[in-house]
Amino acid sequence: MVISLPRSHHSLTASLAMIALLGSATSLAGAPPGDWQAVVEEARGQSVYWHAWGGDSRTNRYLEWVAERMQAEYDVDVIHVKLGDTSEAVSRVLAEKQAGNDDEGSVDLVWINGENFAAMRANDLLFGPFTEQLPHFALTHPEHNPEVVTDFTLPTDGFESPWGKAQITFYYDSQEIDTPPMSIVELKAWAEANPGRFSYPRIPDFTGSTFLKQALIELSDADQALYAPVEESDFDAISAPLWDYLDALHPHLWRSGRQFPASGPDMLRLVGDAELSLAFTFNPAEPAAAVADAALPPSTRSYVFEGGTLGNVHFVAIPYNSPHKAAAMLLADFLLTPEAQARKQDLAVWGDPTVLDVTRLDDEQAARFEGVEDNPALLAPDALERTLPEPHPSWMEALQDAWQARYVGR
Repeated sequence: MVISLPRSHHSLTASLAMIALLGSATSLAGAPPGDWQAVVEEARGQSVYWHAWGGDSRTNRYLEWVAERMQAEYDVDVIHVKLGDTSEAVSRVLAEKQAGNDDEGSVDLVWINGENFAAMRANDLLFGPFTEQLPHFALTHPEHNPEVVTDFTLPTDGFESPWGKAQITFYYDSQEIDTPPMSIVELKAWAEANPGRFSYPRIPDFTGSTFLKQALIELSDADQALYAPVEESDFDAISAPLWDYLDALHPHLWRSGRQFPASGPDMLRLVGDAELSLAFTFNPAEPAAAVADAALPPSTRSYVFEGGTLGNVHFVAIPYNSPHKAAAMLLADFLLTPEAQARKQDLAVWGDPTVLDVTRLDDEQAARFEGVEDNPALLAPDALERTLPEPHPSWMEALQDAWQARYVGR
């Protein structure tokens, strides 16, 4: 079952301030049972309202498969509530808390990371810690893979469960471009020489906002400042090179920077329609998957910048007032099974990289991940080693606000 919600432009700032005025948050209710089998039994017959981004057909089809498996295996009904932006779910939980609804919330699980996790965690809007109780979480090998327990510099402390990876990956038509730009600086020079052939999604789209962070990291000398709360730094001084860069870049973008693609999938469509010849995504396998779907030409190639690109892990979390916590935990654990992770990574399905440490799997489990994809648009595995860590989540909101103040309405 799928429920669609419209994109919300609701700002969380006022709501968070109101919550802060209410005093200390109530303690998280209903600690999960220590016996996992008890969790499984309690979950049977429950429904999970999973609030997750609904802007990509491949992702949506994967979530439909997850719902089918959860129903068949555990008698749990998974309802995908499609979001245009994760803040819609956060706003809903905030509103429920303000109304005193601490037990019968409408959000059971949310696909979340970064600024939204920070906002919910700071205001005690999440249930947990629960991650350590998930039987399959150990397969991520968190002791040696800190990215599965860290979200935009913040420790997850068991309040989020990882389920996929992302990294900025550029792609282009090799019949049009011989040598693609390998840095943010080279990108501007390339755009000047090829006007109208590149763009980025309109802010506050997550992919577009990630582009701003990539550019800021490369253009500024404030590495340490970017990994601390933005209020501890001189935002105007640190971000000044970014705005100078964008002021110079925008006239050379698609439609002269007067319009922007709505999202990553919209940008991919523009490449497929030959309106753009260079673009980027936050899913390293998306260009190859699009070639397999005939949405991009076979001449498509993928790459990352020489100095690396931003990457992170994406998570699911359970709101504090979910009435179906057992089923939500069971779903979070199913997403970490080798079956679910291998299917998610399959280019024919989604292509989202696994968070499991495949070296920790037994032979039968590891076999699910074997096989080299014969797709020249697929990013080389060693390219993902050049990953830049995400700045502190407060920088993303500050950059979004500043971008809109500077460019909206021009």
